[in-house]
This record gives sequence, structure tokens and C-alpha cells, in this order.
Amino acid sequence: MRSTVQGHVVMHLVVSSELSFRLVVDLEYDADDPYAVRFTFHLPGDAPVSWVFARELLLDGISRPTGEGDVHIHPVGGELADVLIVLHSPEGEARLRAAAPPLIAFLARTDRLVPMGQELTGDEIDAQLADILSQGGARGV
Repeated sequence: MRSTVQGHVVMHLVVSSELSFRLVVDLEYDADDPYAVRFTFHLPGDAPVSWVFARELLLDGISRPTGEGDVHIHPVGGELADVLIVLHSPEGEARLRAAAPPLIAFLARTDRLVPMGQELTGDEIDAQLADILSQGGARGV
């Protein structure tokens, strides 16, 4: 069984209201890290840059403004038209605009792999806790 979902989306790096650049962005979701999505931006002349943030943040940002800290996402241009993703780093801010439907399709594929809200069951949490405790005991902690 496949444990990752991958996709590509075209986004626009918004420099100003008159200027933006097209970027191909790789999207990745790994069931081993079920709460996160990875966006890898391919910038002309630079090494790819990856950002990892909550899958739920992306889902919420498609329909309403959301986010705090380094990642903010909100809809623009009408219902399910576009999404603006604002990334803050020490080097500055990047504003990226994408059509909502490809992001929704990607999230739907992640949901088929690991349904939203079912990332870890009680049994899995118990198993992880038992594993952590057994490793600590083996080291004399």
C-alpha cells in the first residue's frame, strides 16, 4: 500500500499587484507524518525551498483566513477561487497565490490515505507510548 501522496501545482510568487512569477510547487504528504504537508518551491536559479506545515491549516485556509506565526493562508477572489499563502521567515515574506481546486484535490487524496481527524488512533498512541517507555527503560532513564 502506498504511504505517500504527491502532486504538483502552479503557484504565483506575488511581488506586487502588477508583478508575479509562475512557480511549479511539489506537494507531498507522508502517512508517517500524518499531520503535515510539504511544499517544495522550485525557484529559478536557486535550490528548491521546502516548507512543512499542518495539513489542517491548508484545509482551513481554503475557506477562511487562518494561521499564526510563519504561515498564514486565506481565500481570495471568491468562493473556492484562489488561495493566498503567506510565508514569513527571517529573510522576509513570500506571498504565493494558487488556484484552490488543485489544492482541494490534493487534500482529498491525503484524506483517502489518512482521514482527517483519524491520524492516530488510541491503540497507535498506546503503542508509541509503550515504545518510548521501553526505550527509556533500556537506557536506564
